[in-house]
Amino acid sequence: MSAGSVEPLVGILIVITGIFFIYSLVSTVIIRLLNLRVIRRIPQDETIALTFDDGPHPVYTRALLDVLEKHGVKATFFVVGEHAEQYPELINRMKVEGHSFGVHHYRHRSSWFLSPLGLKNQLDKTNRVIKQLTGEETLFYRPPWGHFNLFSLLFTKRYRIVIWSHIFKDWKVKECKEHLLRRLNEADTSGAIFILHDSGSTTGADEEAPQYMLKCLDAYIEDALSRNIQFITLDDAFKLKES
Repeated sequence: MSAGSVEPLVGILIVITGIFFIYSLVSTVIIRLLNLRVIRRIPQDETIALTFDDGPHPVYTRALLDVLEKHGVKATFFVVGEHAEQYPELINRMKVEGHSFGVHHYRHRSSWFLSPLGLKNQLDKTNRVIKQLTGEETLFYRPPWGHFNLFSLLFTKRYRIVIWSHIFKDWKVKECKEHLLRRLNEADTSGAIFILHDSGSTTGADEEAPQYMLKCLDAYIEDALSRNIQFITLDDAFKLKES
C-alpha cells in the first residue's frame, strides 16, 4: 500500500477517534465537572444515602438485604435490568422491606459504547422491568461507571441523575480487606451518597469482593447508628413518593 493511499485512511481514523472522544469522554467530563443535572448529595445533614450498583446477585444481594434488615436500614438499589428479571424474588424483597430503586441500564454497558437509541432502550427496558416487578417506575438513574455520552442529558430528562459523594473501590478484594472500613468511617455524613456494589460479576471487579464489602458494611452501620447517623433512601430524601 502506497503512502498516498494510507494518508486518507489515517485522516478518517483521526476523525472517527475525535468524534468518539467528544461523544464519550468529553461529554462525561463536562456533565460531571459542571454538575449538569447531576446529584452528588442529599439535602439532609448527619444523614447518608446508601446506594448499591450492579445487582441483584443471587448470593450477595440476599446477604446484603439481611445486613440492612438486621440494622433496620433502608437503601437504594441501582439495578441491572437483566439481573432483576433473573431474580424477581430479590426485587420483591427490596420492595417489601422499603428500599428504593434506580436504573443502572438493562445490561451493564458503558454509555460510551451505546448509540443514542441504544441508550434510550437501556433506560426504557430497565424502568419497564422495575415497574413490572414493583408496580412503580423509578425516577433515579446512575450510568454504569458514571459514564455519559453526548445524548445522555436528552434521554434522561425524566430522571434524577445520581452519582455519588463517596466511592470506595469496593469492587476489589484487596481494597475491601485493607481500606474499606477505615474509608467508610472517615467519610463525612453531610448528606453523603455512598456507592457500593452487591455484585462482583462486572468488568474489572473481583467476583468475591462483595463478600468482604458486606463484612465492612455490617461493622460500619453498627458504629454509625451508635453515633446517631441516619440512613435514608433516595425516594425519602427527595420525597418523591409524596410528589
